[in-house]
Amino acid sequence: MNEEFLHYIWKFQLLDHVALRTADGEAIQVVHPGTHNTDAGPDFFNSKVRIGETLWVGNVEIHVRSSDWNRHDHSSDEAYNNVILHVVHEDDTMIYNNNGRALSTIQIRDKFPIHLKENYVGLLQSAAWVPCASSFSTVAQDKFFMDSYLERVLISRLEQKSSAICNMLTYSNNNWEECFYWSLARSFGFKTNAEPFELLARSIPLAIINKHRESLFQIEALLFGQAGFLVRDSRDGYPRQLYREYELLRKKYKLQPHAQQVWKFLRLRPGNFPTLRIAQFAHLLRTSHNLFHLVREFASVRDLRRQHKVEASPYWDAHYNFDRSVKKSVRKVLGNNSIDSLLINSVAPFLFVYGHINSQQEYKDKSLELLGEIPAEINNVVNGWKKLGYEASSAFYSQALLQLRVEYCQKKKCLSCGIGNRILKN
Repeated sequence: MNEEFLHYIWKFQLLDHVALRTADGEAIQVVHPGTHNTDAGPDFFNSKVRIGETLWVGNVEIHVRSSDWNRHDHSSDEAYNNVILHVVHEDDTMIYNNNGRALSTIQIRDKFPIHLKENYVGLLQSAAWVPCASSFSTVAQDKFFMDSYLERVLISRLEQKSSAICNMLTYSNNNWEECFYWSLARSFGFKTNAEPFELLARSIPLAIINKHRESLFQIEALLFGQAGFLVRDSRDGYPRQLYREYELLRKKYKLQPHAQQVWKFLRLRPGNFPTLRIAQFAHLLRTSHNLFHLVREFASVRDLRRQHKVEASPYWDAHYNFDRSVKKSVRKVLGNNSIDSLLINSVAPFLFVYGHINSQQEYKDKSLELLGEIPAEINNVVNGWKKLGYEASSAFYSQALLQLRVEYCQKKKCLSCGIGNRILKN
């Protein structure tokens, strides 16, 4: 038995209310269980409980055993002085608060359906891909429930990403264009090189990029130089030219380059090499001024895809890396799946946060509509849910399924999950 399960029982009042009595024998009537508190202090605030003939309004504290009150030293903490009821699985001792008043206590170990506990233990002990794997198909059949619940999960994912974007805005003095530039760079690194790509963008202020927007060559010199890929003695003429240009720009703007070693090539397909991605990113910066403004006012997903349909410069027709030519033609155009990944991981979250911060619902709606028009991602998580009985119809749902697995299933937070709740109660 754990407190999390007891919180769940109390929050949803899955109790035999007829049999509820305090240790002193007084009848209990729960008018309102209160607001669940996940921070420090009592577990439920502003509860309304009738004890005997008296209506009490205050807080409720929940423990596995009554003696846990003393073990947690609540009697010396004034935050617990307003506790009106102590709810425990096992009442093993009399408890007094800081004022010396005996706490009204109810023992609930035999006051809820036994199948709730059995189902919960089954979920906790499950070693399956998701705890509810054996029962999920019964819930997945209710498409209306699944779609509406996954919408809530998706919004929680976007809100979670909002905190990172808000931190960016604070750091950049609320410069939306600068922050979007950082975020887009991170997305260009995809999973393997996300961190170095963001660090690269942060090392070159967007204002500097904008000064050289008319020259793809100079933007490439800045990016490749700061990324640590340019050396004086390159064999090929093009990287030597970039190096000379970069040295001039580095001294002009007092830039400090990164070490090339931070970039990962191992187990990547050549089309995903960071060198090729940097060249594509340079093209996007060259062709798109005020990129976040353009993204914010997009008319269709087709427009967004066209805007992000960039290709690397001619040198990369026959190279994946500097001084390493290949005989086979290189695919240097950013593919549709890669573009969709940028839209999912940068554009949609930024639209959502922009709408939230500026109290403009239209941009939050745009964010959700955008995800709804992009095909579902193809990955192990989405395929895993498909095998269990739910197939994502768009990125709207594939993003929600990813959030569900990472934030609920892997952490065994079944009591906080709408799907887990359904399975527990059946």
